[in-house]
Amino acid sequence: MANVPDHESFTGPAFLARLQNRDADLLRQLVHLYMPQILRAARGAGLNAQNAEDVTQNVFLIFLEKIEDFEGRSHVRTWLFGILYRKISEMRRSAQKEGAAEEIGDVMEDRFRTDGKWFKPPRLPDASAYDNEVRQHLDDCLAGINTDQRLAFIMREVEEMDTNEICRVMDVSRSNLGVLLFRGRNLLRNCLEKRNVTRD
Repeated sequence: MANVPDHESFTGPAFLARLQNRDADLLRQLVHLYMPQILRAARGAGLNAQNAEDVTQNVFLIFLEKIEDFEGRSHVRTWLFGILYRKISEMRRSAQKEGAAEEIGDVMEDRFRTDGKWFKPPRLPDASAYDNEVRQHLDDCLAGINTDQRLAFIMREVEEMDTNEICRVMDVSRSNLGVLLFRGRNLLRNCLEKRNVTRD
């Protein structure tokens, strides 16, 4: 199997030509590199395992259907995350119309520092039980965070996407993204502090 290029390899006129010609090897490489990222983001947005897998597959189906529309003005990863963002937004609107509650995934097992950044909890003798307890607290706290805040947070903290790329995905300004991240981090931190899930 050919080595999979990194994120920066999927740019330029030669890449665009291969993509629009539906080069099978290139498409396999894209799926191999970006499907795990899309799946993590879908879980982090609050979808359960089955819905996250369904949405991820749907993202790549739409990608293949619309591949001729991709003109290379943004990175292909930005385009894929944009499709994901629109699909999750559609699901959220549909759930709101039906009065359905969003399910919260357990993709994030880390904890916050007081500055809003994640940190790994120390491993304790009863680490497994502790991790399960922390995960449950996170799930409960994430239930109070809206979808846009969760997705912005996942793209920034888990996928480590830069500000400009996230802004393109979500079609928001840098200041609006900053507000989403600030509010999401503070809501999660405050919730975790109330549950005594804090740094020792």
